[in-house]
Amino acid sequence: MAEIIQRDGTWAFDGTTVRITPGLHRSVPLFRQTYGEITVPLEAVAGIVYEPERKRGRLRMRLREGADPLLHATGGRLPDPADPYRLTVDVDRSGIAEYLAEEIRHALLLDQVPGEPTKAYLLPGPPVPVSVRSSDGTVSFDGTQVRVDWADTSDRVKRATGPRVINVGDVVRVEWLPNSGYEDGFLRFVTRETVFSKLPAEKDPYALDLWGNVSRDLLTALVATAVTARLPHPSARAGAERTPEPEREREPGRERECGDVTRGRGLAASVPSPADHHDILLRRLRELGELHRDGVLTDEEFARTKAVVLRGF
Repeated sequence: MAEIIQRDGTWAFDGTTVRITPGLHRSVPLFRQTYGEITVPLEAVAGIVYEPERKRGRLRMRLREGADPLLHATGGRLPDPADPYRLTVDVDRSGIAEYLAEEIRHALLLDQVPGEPTKAYLLPGPPVPVSVRSSDGTVSFDGTQVRVDWADTSDRVKRATGPRVINVGDVVRVEWLPNSGYEDGFLRFVTRETVFSKLPAEKDPYALDLWGNVSRDLLTALVATAVTARLPHPSARAGAERTPEPEREREPGRERECGDVTRGRGLAASVPSPADHHDILLRRLRELGELHRDGVLTDEEFARTKAVVLRGF
């Protein structure tokens, strides 16, 4: 077994898997400590390299595209210290780091692991249930439903709609952008009804606006990953989009079916038709009007939110 133990964590390779364990030092980001140990099967690895530097070096492992729901959910936006596939190495351990990297590269050659994208997730993502308290509210996921309970500081429009419960079968995709401390981030659950929505995160009842504690808001990536792991794999959606329906099988007025929308089994890869989109926006305008009449929204809030919805027409 090849193993390297550093302050930031431990990497161990037994010939078939790479076990990545976060360190316990206070410098290790909260996200890494919370995500916990990751077991990476060799077939998920695309490559590994050790980058020596004057004082410290880095081990960097690259996974095959589509192998890890964490990488798909975060889109490469995790800060370097929170990235589990990077390890800071002390200069006196550079030889061990080189040996570990060489062992993994040798195993990739022997097993003839392909470098192309995978057809399914090879890592499971974080276990459920998972719950995270962010600056905009608490988001929880039990494997079948997402629930968002808004904070007292959330926008009045969100608080007026009450807790948001979303079935995972209704989710088309998850969008996540971290709070950098300079610019706000967001966690958005895009459903078939909201796929055309142009509402900003601070007013979108299907999104959390991340503007507070950076390290705590980063934990929302746990929920984003857990939900993403239970959605159809990107290769399946891409294949559906690339495969056109034969013209001879189409019927006038028939909408093209693009996926399974049965709850718990999958979701539709299609998006609503223009007519459906128009109906969704009209319904949203009616809801805003009711909130305004009930005194929940001020004139200014109603006008501003209404203008955003109207831009979607």
